[in-house]
Amino acid sequence: MKHYLLTAVFIAFSFTVSFAQKFEGLAQTPPMGWNSWNKFACNIDENIIKGVADAMVETGLRDAGYIYLNLDDCWHGERDSLGFIQADPVKFPSGIKALADYVHSKGLKIGIYSDAGRKTCGGRPGSFGHEYQDALQYAKWGIDYLKYDWCDSYDINPVGAYNLMRDALRAAGRPILFSMCEWGSSKPWEWAAETGHMWRTTGDIFNCFDCVDQHPGFAAYGVLQILDMQNGLRKYAGPGHWNDPDMLEVGNGQTVNEDRAHFSMWCMLAAPLILGNDIRSMSQETKDIIMNKEVIAVNQDSLGVQGLRFAVEDGLEFWFKPLAGDDWAFCILNRTTEPREYTIDWQKFNLYDDVAKRFTDFDSKVYDVRNLWTKQAEGNTKKVKAVTIPGHDVVMYRLKVNKKGK
Repeated sequence: MKHYLLTAVFIAFSFTVSFAQKFEGLAQTPPMGWNSWNKFACNIDENIIKGVADAMVETGLRDAGYIYLNLDDCWHGERDSLGFIQADPVKFPSGIKALADYVHSKGLKIGIYSDAGRKTCGGRPGSFGHEYQDALQYAKWGIDYLKYDWCDSYDINPVGAYNLMRDALRAAGRPILFSMCEWGSSKPWEWAAETGHMWRTTGDIFNCFDCVDQHPGFAAYGVLQILDMQNGLRKYAGPGHWNDPDMLEVGNGQTVNEDRAHFSMWCMLAAPLILGNDIRSMSQETKDIIMNKEVIAVNQDSLGVQGLRFAVEDGLEFWFKPLAGDDWAFCILNRTTEPREYTIDWQKFNLYDDVAKRFTDFDSKVYDVRNLWTKQAEGNTKKVKAVTIPGHDVVMYRLKVNKKGK
């Protein structure tokens, strides 16, 4: 009898939300937080997650804007007799609700992971056929963010699958940020603005700046490879709906230059800033990168426009990102391993951004130049500027209109 009642409830929910939309008002700027996968993969438990929650507060990460603490794959146990998912009783003996309460007590939000297929990528139970049950369970537990993967998804339509989970989350009634991890296979940027708050544009990142990790049937990509895959996508991003080039590998063993370049470019892309390192034992260099408030401000800018790669020259890339208040972020990326000297002639960068509908107007405006990594003022755009960009690194500026034109 219980099974029939449960089915009736789900059918009622389905009719109620047949034209449901995602929760509005979430992710007005790119989400910031931490995810367990890049560092821990399946080796997570409640003590690790509580320790990370403590560290997010103690290090200042929470106050810098990193508010989501997200469990990735392998938290799952089995489904109960009615089909509701349970936590692994060995790894999470107190249960997810108690863990969520702990995370919330720290002034943080908690995220969880599932999959549109029959099994998750780590072989745990997926949500296929249990979408409404899982959404109800997440709401009951107090979940704030769902990463929804795409493994074991043969014969499943991605548009239908992701819209179904969106509707289930809406029916459950708790505002949950919906992070779609479909790897960009069906071009979700073309259809998912009303489905999710962010969508993966590529396969997985891995801890390398410039390489491809090829496996049978799939590949993982370095920072530069994923950066290149963002070409042509900027017009689809904006407040409440973001392109997601995957999580950050900052602090996982690349050089300081590479970590700085990686973080800078994700900020220029208006990408979600989801950390993937062990924040309980970070170096000062890593802290200085991921908690640079002026660089984070470029990412979190209220205008919500993704950066533009304007030109490429001799291994250098020149990026602009329009910011609120007529400011611009300007970043030079050195893709080579050797330092490059370059003289910036601002007149070469008179451009029109057809997404922001704005000109740089270097020929008629003077901008004050601030280096966001040295945190120093470096003159203005009236004169050419000589710079040296180290290998696999960036120089990054904020350009602010000088109202006096001086």
